[in-house]
Formats: sequence, structure tokens, C-alpha cells
Amino acid sequence: MDSRRLLRTSATALAAAGLILSGCSGGSDAAASRSSAPAPSSASQAPKLKKYYEQKLKWRDCGVEGFQCATLRAPLDYAKPDGEEARLAVSRVRATGPGKRLGSLLVNPGGPGGSAVGYLQGYAGIGYPAPVRARYDMVAVDPRGVARSEPVECLTGPQMDTYTQVDQTPDDTAEANALSAAFKDFAVGCEKKSGKVLPHVSTVEAARDMDILRAVLGDEKLTYVGASYGTFLGATYAELFPDRVGRLVLDGAMDPSLSALDLNRDQTGGFETSFRAFAADCISKSDCPLGTTSVDAAGEAMKKFFRDVDAKPLPTGESRLLGESLATTGVIAAMYDEGAWPQLREALSKAMGGDGSGLLALADSYYEREADGTYANLMFANAAVNCLDLPPAYTGPADVEKAVPSFEKASPVFGKGLAWAALNCTYWPTPPTGRPHRITAEGAAPILVVGTTRDPATPYHWAQSLAGQLSSGTLLTYVGDGHTAYGRGSDCIDTAINTYLLEGTPPAEGKRCS
Repeated sequence: MDSRRLLRTSATALAAAGLILSGCSGGSDAAASRSSAPAPSSASQAPKLKKYYEQKLKWRDCGVEGFQCATLRAPLDYAKPDGEEARLAVSRVRATGPGKRLGSLLVNPGGPGGSAVGYLQGYAGIGYPAPVRARYDMVAVDPRGVARSEPVECLTGPQMDTYTQVDQTPDDTAEANALSAAFKDFAVGCEKKSGKVLPHVSTVEAARDMDILRAVLGDEKLTYVGASYGTFLGATYAELFPDRVGRLVLDGAMDPSLSALDLNRDQTGGFETSFRAFAADCISKSDCPLGTTSVDAAGEAMKKFFRDVDAKPLPTGESRLLGESLATTGVIAAMYDEGAWPQLREALSKAMGGDGSGLLALADSYYEREADGTYANLMFANAAVNCLDLPPAYTGPADVEKAVPSFEKASPVFGKGLAWAALNCTYWPTPPTGRPHRITAEGAAPILVVGTTRDPATPYHWAQSLAGQLSSGTLLTYVGDGHTAYGRGSDCIDTAINTYLLEGTPPAEGKRCS
């Protein structure tokens, strides 16, 4: 698997689900947040925030050629701007020229929990189209709670290994209780290790941090490309600061009007759509491990495989066995990019021959698990942000049992496991501060919303919905597979987005690319 695909999968995969052992998010109570801590329209109107808006960044060498790093200060609690500070990691690479510099272009890969700094240094700052990098300083900030910015921590590596192997499709009360206990232990670990920061990692707070960064960088307006969950972060910024919206690209859009339950169920359907596209490709090849007769038959073969490894986990060449949970994670990880389908075919072939190592490698890439058994904080931050941004999908296991049939209707292959995955926020120690609501961002400049028709993680109708909610939203459609569209091989998509970023002109409403 090439490094770019790995980065895109691990950093942008968790738009709403963090799937196997995480919950879903898509809304934030911006109104409530503003009432408790008014969003400043300028530094002069918020004198207590003036020191943050007028701070000077001290740029230093990152140890990564061409990139500089700095630390941005922001209030840990915007309701108490004179209290403790959050220190946020920022990185940039300067515009390369030629052409007049247009300012800063802030990027975020999603998650929540994906490292924006890692995404910038590993892909965006060197891999975005050259005309864009020529005119913009490419900039990223790890959102609060993520990676280098006051990171949320919850479990040790060995504890996380155990957590990721818990049965996600309980067959009886004992297994359901074990899953609930795992979610509770995870939440307790987060509270013990990160209790101070947990109440202050909401999307609203991250959006307010971005406005401080915009001002400190000297930009009158925010120019931004957000992928996956990054679209919700960008839309939230537009809601809070519509007069400061410059050129915003929201690629792989989320729908902030949906509840956690609806988001999880919709995304489950998105994974089914992507799996069926993979299956159609697979059965056209003589070596397809799921057979060569029909997509439906391939789905049945996939379900049988999951049942088999649930009953008898596979060896992987190390101490961890491949049970149903890790196997499902591995399959879903490959749904984000059709470029991973050959690797998935190979991994499934090995697994059906008794070797689970290929699927385990895919699952590890999803969870950002290193070879030494350590984990990035991706999954910790993912849960922390999601559980703060929306009320939980369920009040307890009984609610899950009622919801399972609708999830299985959305996805016969993944439905039951993803229904139970949404239980995690039920036990979260910090009460949610957000709610689902429509975002209109009245008064904002034109905002470009991008949707992919067979996107597994952010279903296409979410992009349609967000574009319709935004008063200045324009929808750009990619007819194809995979998660997000920019920089994934479509000249039509890239040209439309580049033109918008460089000239400020969005494509015609209804433009479709393939």
C-alpha cells in the first residue's frame, strides 16, 4: 500500500464513525457555544481574546525539509479566556511561486483525530497541485486534542490491542455486557488521562482556534480545504464567522443536521455501497476470493467469512489473532480508496487460506498502530470529539437491539457490527455540548461542497444536503468510488477546485465529473 493511500485512509477515514470501536458525529451546538462564550467578530470586540489574536508565532525548523513549525496559543476554555491555555501545533510550507502570493491555505484531513500537521507534511504540502502550492503558503494546525495539540490519551498499546479485538457482534447477553464494559473502560481511561482537556475539544472550539490562526497569519479571510470531518469543521467556521469566509472547499461532506443514530446508519449504508462496488470488481477476476458468480453471492461469502473468524480467529504470525472485529476493520479500511482493492483481494485470499496477517495489516493502518505496538491518538481524539459534538445514539444496549434491523437493512454485510459500534458515546464521561442542526452561514462568500457518489464514509446525499443548507453553497459531484475527490486522479475535479482556489470562481451548480 503506498504511503499516500495509507495517510489518506488513516487520517481521513473517520468522518463519522471511527467505526469499529468509536461513535459517530456530525453536529455541534454552535448557538449554545456562542451564548456561553461569544464568538468575536474582531479582536477589538473581544478584548479578553486580544492577546491571542495579536500573538506572534515563532517559526522554527521542523526537521522536515521545507517545513516550518510553531506553537499557537488559544484559551483552553473560551468561556474563561484568562484561564489556562491550550498550545496547538502549527506547520507551514511557504508559497513556491511563481505568481502573486494569495495568502495562507489551511488544510484539515478529517477524523476527527487525523493530524493536520502530519497530512500537510506527508501529502498536502508536497502533493497538492503545483499551481495551488505556488500561490499559497500551505498551513495546518492539529486541532485541540489531536496529535501534537493537547492530545487526548486513553489506553496503553496493550490495552488498545485488547480493545480492538472485542467482539462487535454480540451473540448473547454476556458478549453484549463485555462490549459495554470495553466502552466503559475506554471512557474511564480517557477521563483519567485527559480529564482536563475532554470538555474542550469540540468542533466549535477548534473552529474558533482556526480564526485565531487566520488572524495571526495576517489573512483577512480564511482559505481552507477540509476533507471528511474537516468539512464539518469548515462549515462550523462559516457559521461562526461568515464574514471571514474566503474560499472554502468542503470535500467528502458531512451533514450537520443529522443525529448520531442517523449518521451512523447512513454511513453504514455508504460502506455497503462501497463494498458492492468492490465486489463487482472482484467477481470479474478469476482469483476473487469471494467467488465469481454475483455481487449478492460475494456479500454472502463475506458474511460467512466474518462468522467463521468470529467462531475461530485466525493466526497472524504474531500474538494477536484475527477475529471478526479486526477482520471487519481491515475490510472497511480498504473501502476508502479503490486503489486498495487489489490488496484487499490478496488479504482475503490469504485469510481464507488460514493466514490473517494481510487483514491485520489493513486494520493496523486504520487504527494507526505502529509495528512496536504503540498507537497514535487518532481513535482517542475521534471518540472525544464525536462524543462532545452530539448526544449519544443510544441510552444503552436495549436501544442497539432495536436499531440492529435497520442497520442490517442498510448493510447486510456490516450492519450489526456498526450498529453496536455506536454505543461507545453512551458511557462518555463528559456531557455533549452540541446538537444536530442545519448550517446556513448566511452572508458567507461562495463555498464549494464536493461529494463522491459512492463514497463509503460520507455518503453522497450528505454533500447534497450540506450544499443545500449553506446559503452560498455550490455542489461539485464526482461520479465514482472512494472517500473524497480532490487529488485522487480526476482532472475534472482538480481543475474545478484549483480554479476556485486561485480565482475565487466556483464551478457551475450541478457540475459532475467522472
